[in-house]
Amino acid sequence: MTVTTILTAILIGVISGVVAALCGVGGGVVMVPAFVALLGIPQKQAVATSLAIIIPTALTATIQNGRAGLVNWPLVGVTMVSSSILAYFGAGWLKSMSNDTLTKIFGVVLVLAGLRMLLVK
Repeated sequence: MTVTTILTAILIGVISGVVAALCGVGGGVVMVPAFVALLGIPQKQAVATSLAIIIPTALTATIQNGRAGLVNWPLVGVTMVSSSILAYFGAGWLKSMSNDTLTKIFGVVLVLAGLRMLLVK
């Protein structure tokens, strides 16, 4: 890795860590587009890399939020099971999709989520 790549990755990490901690999006909303646009990583690899990074990011933020009493642990348990099962299958689907299709799906999800957050109280 070049120095420029390392510095860019650090910047992406800083921004995604703050976004993850404040918005609960795991930072993927920042990391995936940044990996593709700034580092030229293909969409599939950007998604997979982002997911690997989310593990320690989510763990450290969860520790802080758990200490503050902000985590609904019963909800975590129930949602974690269904989320983990579907994430396993989703990772399989990722392999069969083109980078272009995956980019479009990601963009639509971001736009719809953003519109809902802006328009629905």
